[in-house]
Amino acid sequence: MHRAVWAPGVTTREEAFHHVEDRIGELIRPYLDTSRAPHVVDLGCGVGSSLCYLAQRLPVRGTGITLSPVQARIAGARIRDAGLGDRVTCIEGDYCALPASLDAADLAYAIESFVHAPDPGALLASCARLIRPGGLLAVCDDFRRPAADRAAARALDRFCRGWHVNTLLTPDEFTAAAAQAGFEPHSTVDLSPYLETRRPRDRVIAALGTLVGWWPPAARRFDDLIGGSALQECLARGWIGYDLFVFRRNVATTG
Repeated sequence: MHRAVWAPGVTTREEAFHHVEDRIGELIRPYLDTSRAPHVVDLGCGVGSSLCYLAQRLPVRGTGITLSPVQARIAGARIRDAGLGDRVTCIEGDYCALPASLDAADLAYAIESFVHAPDPGALLASCARLIRPGGLLAVCDDFRRPAADRAAARALDRFCRGWHVNTLLTPDEFTAAAAQAGFEPHSTVDLSPYLETRRPRDRVIAALGTLVGWWPPAARRFDDLIGGSALQECLARGWIGYDLFVFRRNVATTG
């Protein structure tokens, strides 16, 4: 499940959790005015929740990519249970090296999976080969903001270590890397103001993370908790932003 985004117009927690997917759904709608079902690819699909959510609401063909064979099996079962097996599939694979047999995508998206890419340039180049000219790439994830003080550096390090983050770019770095791969900007929205931060439970988790952080053996067991607490701190202090980037595949790029 992705983060709850309480953007204007969102009135329920369910809507907040699906806000990013709903935005991606709106990006897909113009492609529905054709004789064929648009192909949508989820890069880092996990257990297929987002892809099933979109396919239940829109007449698309969908493909999910995950490195985990366990997630691929769970996603396959979810797809079958939802009655989407004729339009949606999940495959085990590396989104930085997508199989050449994969059909061209009208839209590909990555929700909270881009930061785990070991090589952002390779991922964007892979996307350029996958997405047909004029198609869209949507990435919603954490992006670093300018911060020079030591407290920011420590919090960013805890976040990256705890959540196994490989790629934490600034928006400018990401836009430049996308341009290098053959994408032009379509739209960008900062969703950070609509996230829930500084909740009572976040303060409790932060205190617990500080406590276990003093003892390395315990800290290693609570990596996810410590990383999540650091992320909340970074978001609250503006050291990280939660952004939705949309790029259009340059028609002149051959991939």
